[in-house]
Parts: sequence; C-alpha cells; structure tokens
Amino acid sequence: MGKAKTHQGAAKRIKVTGSGKLLRRHQMISHLRMKKRSKRMRVLKVPASVHPADLKRVERLIPFKG
Repeated sequence: MGKAKTHQGAAKRIKVTGSGKLLRRHQMISHLRMKKRSKRMRVLKVPASVHPADLKRVERLIPFKG
C-alpha cells in the first residue's frame, strides 16, 4: 500500500478549524459581480461548512488535517 498523500487542490480550498470542522468557500462570488446584490455578496463571502454527505470524501483527500 502506498503512502497517504494530501490532495493539494483540496488542501488549498478547504480550511480545517480548531475543532476539526471543514470550511469551504461559496461558488459564484468571483465572476459577474456587478449584477449581484450587496446582500447576496455579503452572504457568499462567509465560509460554509462542508455538507455531511461529502465529509467522508473530503477527509480522504485531506488525511493529515489539523
């Protein structure tokens, strides 16, 4: 069995908090911003947690979190 390696693309996009939660950025925040309302942009700037259905897949990509 080979070494467990961190997927660098996932590691750059997902932040691990001190309590072990995984945070991600929202989509649709960097393109065509002028037509989006200010409230929507504020909401999109706040990091979101990774959905529970995707946790196992994401944790496999980042084995050495924390």
